[in-house]
Amino acid sequence: MTDTAPPRAVSWPVALVAPIAAAVCVALVVVLDARTRGETPIYSYGEGVALGNGLGTGFVGLVLGVLSAAVLRRPGHRVIGWALAGSALFWAADGLSEAYVRLSTVTEDALPGLTFAVWFLFRFTALLTATIVVLPLLFPEGRFLPGRWGAASWACMGAMVASSLCFVVAPYRELTTPGRLPPGVDLDPTTITAAAPYADLLTGAFQLVTLAGLVVPVGVVVRRFRRSSGTSRDQMRWLLWGALVTVALVLATLLVDVGPLTDVVFFVAVTLVPISMTVAVLNPSVVPIEDLLGRTLVLAVLAVVLVGVDLAVVTGLTALLGDSLAQRQVVVLVLLVTILLYGPLRLRLSRWVRRMFLGGRADPYDVVAGLASTLESAEEGTEQLAVVARAVSAAFGVPYVSVEVDRSSGERLVATHGERPAETRTLPIAYRDAEVGRLVLPARGLRSRLSRRDEELLGDLVRQAATAARTSRLAEELQDSRERLVTAREEERRRIRRDLHDGLGPALSGVVFQLESARLVVDRDPAAAKQQVLATSQHLQEVVADVRRLVHDLRPPALDDLGLVGALRQLAARSDPAPSVEADELGPLPAAVEVAAYRIASEAMTNVARHAGATCCAVRLQVVDGSLLVEVVDDGRGIDPDVLAGVGLVSMRERAAELGGRHEVACPPHGGTVVRAWLPLRRNA
Repeated sequence: MTDTAPPRAVSWPVALVAPIAAAVCVALVVVLDARTRGETPIYSYGEGVALGNGLGTGFVGLVLGVLSAAVLRRPGHRVIGWALAGSALFWAADGLSEAYVRLSTVTEDALPGLTFAVWFLFRFTALLTATIVVLPLLFPEGRFLPGRWGAASWACMGAMVASSLCFVVAPYRELTTPGRLPPGVDLDPTTITAAAPYADLLTGAFQLVTLAGLVVPVGVVVRRFRRSSGTSRDQMRWLLWGALVTVALVLATLLVDVGPLTDVVFFVAVTLVPISMTVAVLNPSVVPIEDLLGRTLVLAVLAVVLVGVDLAVVTGLTALLGDSLAQRQVVVLVLLVTILLYGPLRLRLSRWVRRMFLGGRADPYDVVAGLASTLESAEEGTEQLAVVARAVSAAFGVPYVSVEVDRSSGERLVATHGERPAETRTLPIAYRDAEVGRLVLPARGLRSRLSRRDEELLGDLVRQAATAARTSRLAEELQDSRERLVTAREEERRRIRRDLHDGLGPALSGVVFQLESARLVVDRDPAAAKQQVLATSQHLQEVVADVRRLVHDLRPPALDDLGLVGALRQLAARSDPAPSVEADELGPLPAAVEVAAYRIASEAMTNVARHAGATCCAVRLQVVDGSLLVEVVDDGRGIDPDVLAGVGLVSMRERAAELGGRHEVACPPHGGTVVRAWLPLRRNA
């Protein structure tokens, strides 16, 4: 089985064919327009047929050509690039044919190829609608959707092409004065005469199919948007933004006469969606699309409101003052109302739109301050986590938030807000580089997308959650520590009491009894008394040994006699293999640290002697960053990862944890075992 080669970008010479061809067409349009400008038309192609200079259409083709080159140079997007390139050539040729046909109306002689130019301009360009529709059907993967929507896409394109071809074969309907046609032109080179009675029906069918066909791209875009995530979701949002702005421009031109700006609006409306597609392909994160959508909506609503207020004010003043308002006064009044309303209205609309789209993340200080204030009054544990969940939900406008915290006992504390969606994503909650829980958010939805600023706000909220989680965990660990301390204290007291009551007490009573027996027989049988005293002396030695054992269990005497390093060397001398003990200048050590270090090193050396099969062992002591580092290294067989920690390893870990330190056991690749323990020399205030 061979690996599929990754898609490659189209070479520059090939990618530049469309923009160069479009540029040539625009240059020819400029030349033809210069020959036509100022001339009086001699011929006409029918009433209602207005011929432009072709510059607007040609420039559309040039822009599409440049966009196609940029997309074709991007690996993996050839289909979109070729679709843009084909559209570019179509629009550029349309502009050139329009300029050429316009030139024919002011030229007395017959122009070569005029019939083809007229046919292309008035008939074949009916396919322009299909070139516009195919782009959203292919975007962004470069292929139709599978399944029913794919079948609908093929049917849509087939119907649009078929209806366009019907328009090509229908008779030309605008001709009313045949004598005014340029010489040599044939308006019906592809007309099927038999279709003449059905010309109106074919034209109406074409318009209906075109309108119905627009429903399919909308459905495909919605379907792709709902199934997309990550970068694909951002790409679809760029397409959505371009489509919304285009629709807004078209509606604006229908409601307001923009006069000389009509061509500019047409140019923007045609090129904006391809431009947004190209941005989505090249770098969809160049601008935060959520902010762009929000700002676009703000400006649209702001424009509508300002126009409405201006109309209302002017209408009201006109009704009151009649015709006394001059045009200059009306302009000044409109500007004054706009200036007074724009700032505050834009600010309120922006906040409303951001809250509608993205929740309360527009005011991060209020969110963090509100969470901190609420946490102070909340009970520890689940209630605090529930407060964090509600705060994150309100800040980001997401319907579901779950805060999970791991307890030291293995239990998981969970606080949930809202209903869990089908797809979620998990973000870790860390406290001092240690993961203490998780934050679960929806994986889909506009509000689930996080910009860099949103991530900073979420980080602030997560730190609050981590603090709450850490507080809850510390409270639990403190209670557990108290219980362990009380239990350990009582167990130690019980052991000492048992040793004194069952061992030392009877032993001392026996000594008293033996001494009393010797006293009674010393006069009549000195030899027996002497023997009795000798036995008592041996018994006292055993008692002294028991006392030393009790004292050693409380604190090894060697620590007081020899210090930590000397005590460990004394202990090492009795081990096999005998470890070497190395130490830096340690200085005075707290008693608890000395005992813990001695016990940990002693247990590690015992494990080396019993289980490691080592030939050498080394114990190192040094002060590192305010902690005593105890390190025991051997060259033995190491520890199998599948082996559960025994009593010795557990006791070492617990002794380090009791002092607020940490303990680790590692097995290097070259063999052996390394035991390390960091014991804080003093706790920070």
